[in-house]
Amino acid sequence: MKNKLTDLNDHLFAELERLSDEELQGEKLDEEIRRAEAVCGVSTQIIANGTLALRAEEFKDKAMSASATVPKFLEG
Repeated sequence: MKNKLTDLNDHLFAELERLSDEELQGEKLDEEIRRAEAVCGVSTQIIANGTLALRAEEFKDKAMSASATVPKFLEG
């Protein structure tokens, strides 16, 4: 699987379009709302994972920098 964040955007907008269907009513609407909640939950985790990966890379880059400083609690 080689999904990208642009694919996530496509899925989110597709779900928004399904929810915007004014002909969707009753049980079908309830089912779509449950689906939207699931998509939202998964999307939130994907974004959180991406944010964590980005922060880890930033930390790694900063730690490898020649101008990096040692935190005070680690000094002498």
